Amino acid sequence: MPAKTTARKTKDRKERKDRNKDEGRSARILEAADALFCERGFAGTSLRDVAKDAEVNKGLIVYYYQNKAGLFSAVLERYYEAHGAALAGLSQEGPLRERIHAMLDGYFSFIGDNRRYARLIQQEVARSGEHLPLIRKNLRGLFEVVAGELGEALPAEGPLSPKHFFLTLSGMTISYFTYAPALKALWGSSPVGELALAERREHIHWVVDALLDRLERDAA
Repeated sequence: MPAKTTARKTKDRKERKDRNKDEGRSARILEAADALFCERGFAGTSLRDVAKDAEVNKGLIVYYYQNKAGLFSAVLERYYEAHGAALAGLSQEGPLRERIHAMLDGYFSFIGDNRRYARLIQQEVARSGEHLPLIRKNLRGLFEVVAGELGEALPAEGPLSPKHFFLTLSGMTISYFTYAPALKALWGSSPVGELALAERREHIHWVVDALLDRLERDAA
């Protein structure tokens, strides 16, 4: 084998190894930051704390993300990428009722799989932090999906407009997971167990069906 070919393959292997190493360290940093921001809030978390939990040097975090605000943005962007992928996979065809059920099931699964997400967003909104523009941008994207699905059945303005249903439907999911730690003692069982989650999905479907039934009766 020519020396140049051998050298190129050695270089490629080293670059892949370095890339995998960078991706691994970046993933550890984001996971540590995600957990700490959720537990302590933005103000209560330092880059030193993140570096300790991620088992990396603080300078590496600065190299990747510049500062704490940049790190928080990266944590949010990771959630929004997953959120966007979940919404993109929804079908735009079929009866309205089935589309709305599928949309809410997708949102329920996303929040259930990413339980820190709601707390992070609520904390940032409550403190009117510098990431509000990013949150507004992605909130608009979710609202447009919901409004697009409901637009054919709802008036554009008023108490039955999509903006109110958007808050009602998203709140049924977010509040459930936000209050889950407190509900366990109240209910005597875990709200995030398999049976409890199935019951919650069924309840959300029932609420949606009741709303749609009322809209259909009013239209008739």
